[in-house]
Amino acid sequence: MQKVRLVDIAQRLGVSTVTVHNALCGRKGVGDAMRAKILEAAKEMGYEPASAPKKKESRIESWKIGVVIAENYLAQYATYYWKMYQELALTAAERHCYMMVEVLKKDVEKRTLELPEFAKEKTVDGIIIIGEIDRSYRRALQEKAGMPIVYMDFYDNEIAKDAVIADNFYGMYQLTELLFAQGMSRLAFVGSIYATSSIMDRFCGFQKALLEHHVTLPDEWLIEDRDEFGQVGFELPKCLPEAFVCNCDLVAGLVIAKLQENGYQVPKDISVIGFDNFAYPGFADMKVTTYEVNMKAMTKVALDKLLKRLRSPGKGRTLEIVSGQVRLKNSIRMK
Repeated sequence: MQKVRLVDIAQRLGVSTVTVHNALCGRKGVGDAMRAKILEAAKEMGYEPASAPKKKESRIESWKIGVVIAENYLAQYATYYWKMYQELALTAAERHCYMMVEVLKKDVEKRTLELPEFAKEKTVDGIIIIGEIDRSYRRALQEKAGMPIVYMDFYDNEIAKDAVIADNFYGMYQLTELLFAQGMSRLAFVGSIYATSSIMDRFCGFQKALLEHHVTLPDEWLIEDRDEFGQVGFELPKCLPEAFVCNCDLVAGLVIAKLQENGYQVPKDISVIGFDNFAYPGFADMKVTTYEVNMKAMTKVALDKLLKRLRSPGKGRTLEIVSGQVRLKNSIRMK
């Protein structure tokens, strides 16, 4: 006879595995009625608990983590978030967790708001979202999934409070201050600031430096870089600045390519900075001065945060900011 597992009881009652686990262990966070129903189902199904592990870490082995990535992040220059997922998978393996990934289709994200299959089937204990997704879908997921959710590389003060992000604000502030230190003050920002919270934070860090130097950003030097579907594309302004401050290394590489097509040299004629310190395919020879996102540390913090929520469901949600560092390369003119 096949041994009854926690997931079998969870599927029968339509709840998460962690809810069953907490009920059978007498932990908080499960209502009396649901606890009684779980205990009754466990008895009827012949569930036999394994010998209680003495070490706290051994309980982690049963956690199953679902990862969601929106398809628009994979349609063009897909490698950045796949790299983040790979780092997360390595971290999960070190902690004896199992992971499965699901791509969030655009029509589901914007229209039908269907839960990921692993959330509907209750085959995972918690979810990590990589990259910003539509607020309506975030709200639906938060209300219907019935399990802890941690958001990576973006946050939402109303919904996605349990989040891990890079230090976008001060990272971009430091990069912009570097340009001022080299005598440059006519600066353009390339990035759709309402597209993601990360770009917004980076723009705010850029603006802080401008304000401190009493510099005003002309309208034509705030350059949109993507459409509503996340597809990157833009045109250079007619009047060029001394430096382009780009919201990511991908855009910095595209700016450099456009400048070179128009006969300009980087950094001799115009300087360019990026953000992320991630080498995109096709831009291997462009050594862009940038702010390095500590992706490995972010994935560890995200997974630790999720495991903490699984062990203590009632605790409040928090935003964690992970610092990186400026990487000085050869895309800016130095004194």
